[in-house]
Amino acid sequence: MAELQLHQGSHSGLSGRLIRRPALARGVAAAAALLALAGCATQTPHQPSTARATTSLTTQTSRAWHGRFAIQYNDQNGQQRNAYGNFDWRETDSTVTLQLLNPLGQTLAIVTSAPGQATLELPNKQPLTADNTSTLMQQALGFALPVEGLRYWLQPSAAPDSRAHTTPDPQNPQRLSKIEQDGWTIDYLAYADAPATGVKRVNLTREDPPLQIKLVIDQ
Repeated sequence: MAELQLHQGSHSGLSGRLIRRPALARGVAAAAALLALAGCATQTPHQPSTARATTSLTTQTSRAWHGRFAIQYNDQNGQQRNAYGNFDWRETDSTVTLQLLNPLGQTLAIVTSAPGQATLELPNKQPLTADNTSTLMQQALGFALPVEGLRYWLQPSAAPDSRAHTTPDPQNPQRLSKIEQDGWTIDYLAYADAPATGVKRVNLTREDPPLQIKLVIDQ
């Protein structure tokens, strides 16, 4: 653009150059401003913080425990019964899947608990459904594990939707030694040794109807 001149004599040419160079400068500045605006308009929004928050949320609400259980309960005739074996607990958001296995590793039952709905699967039988796990387990197995409470007690912490009395561990006040809630007494007998964290052994007892549950968490 600087080479374009009006061929009307030296004075006219100089005048043409003097007139056009400020106009040219303004044109370049305008073009630069437009390019800058275009660059801002097409810039991709920065989203790593949202992605990290989503990942953190998923981590916080996804849990798994594996271990052994021993249960003592009374059947419909008042006779004392015992059940024992292994368990596999998987929790994602508000859904819990609990698999109970006998000592040989064969599945006894699979319980799935979600808000407002529960499913119980027995080997070679159609799945049973109800609005809570206690009803299903009591009818099918003769005892009911407090799945809704265990979601919090295994962390360990009290469930947030009812009143509870907690007792700190006298040797480590940052940990709990007991929770009393919803008719249950939860005694924390041992925690995992460092560098592992979490509950290692926990007993749950209820008086009416009588039920004793012993859990050993292997991982």
